[in-house]
Amino acid sequence: MANAETIESYLKETGLTWEKLADNTWMINDEYDTIDNIVVYLNDPVVFFRVKLMDIPKDCDRQALFETLLKLNTADMLHGAYGLEGDAVVATDTLQADNLDLNEFQASIDSLSLCITGHYKELAQFHGQSVPAALQ
Repeated sequence: MANAETIESYLKETGLTWEKLADNTWMINDEYDTIDNIVVYLNDPVVFFRVKLMDIPKDCDRQALFETLLKLNTADMLHGAYGLEGDAVVATDTLQADNLDLNEFQASIDSLSLCITGHYKELAQFHGQSVPAALQ
């Protein structure tokens, strides 16, 4: 069974920069890998991974955005999903704490990293920002 010590040992093994926000809650920030603000939360029996990707602008074509998110869910989100939290787009993933291992933990972080980097161009059109050179 994964506990807080297990999660912290996995975070250390990834080599990513992270901070403890509260009991059973951590945030990963690594500007060199363009991983930013992935929150890891242990709530037995699951470990949640979540990252806020963008606020949805008021003038956004919401139908087109939602269709794009559903297509990305189908094509690229193997375990997790894109979703809405208020007026924000988030990506989430969950794992069972019972038999959590480092490979699964790293795979969830990698999956959310793909959301941040691999889908940025596709989602940038909905919030009107240009794509940073590092992500082109």
